[in-house]
Amino acid sequence: MAHPINDIAIPDSALARAVTELVRDTESPLLFHHSSRVYYFGALAGTRRSLTYDPELLYVGAMFHDMGLTPQHSSATERFEVDGANAARNFLRGHGIAQADIDTVWAAIALHTTPGIPQHMHPVIALVTAGVEMDVLGLTYANYSDAEREAVVGAHPRSPHFKEDIIQAFYEGIRHKPDTTFGNVKADVVADKEPHFHAGNFCRVIRTSPWRG
Repeated sequence: MAHPINDIAIPDSALARAVTELVRDTESPLLFHHSSRVYYFGALAGTRRSLTYDPELLYVGAMFHDMGLTPQHSSATERFEVDGANAARNFLRGHGIAQADIDTVWAAIALHTTPGIPQHMHPVIALVTAGVEMDVLGLTYANYSDAEREAVVGAHPRSPHFKEDIIQAFYEGIRHKPDTTFGNVKADVVADKEPHFHAGNFCRVIRTSPWRG
């Protein structure tokens, strides 16, 4: 069921309904509701930034962005972001979507944990990352009104201990392939040359975000 928030709702189309059904049946409730919130927060950011985008493509990107954490779509050697992007690509191909749109969704999912790049790309790519950064890290928490945040969480609730639950979900999804977590090489270079350098920590940012729970 769609929950309109500031005139934003899940697209009412056969493709969107198929996405909802597949993701609800594949992901845990934690990831399903997180992905749904990513769509709403991303779409709200798109309105605020006056971006033009296809809501269906944004919805697919948001809903598939963590699909690579599920056993059904987790490969042995690829980054989980690539696994999710590949799952979305296969899904969209099966629904006859144009290759250019498939490529956009693929990039949106593959880049959603790579800060500093998506915001310079296609609006769908930028907004999937914007939704993730809001729901997980709370980086743009103050850019959303209390009413907007409450409406999104009312439609798709956060678990009481969401911060720890999402960290655990990430761990469960990637612990069998730790080599895929090789990170930002620039941080390694600075750490090698500056012994007092301390790189940012993803889990610490989650735990200290403005979100409760």
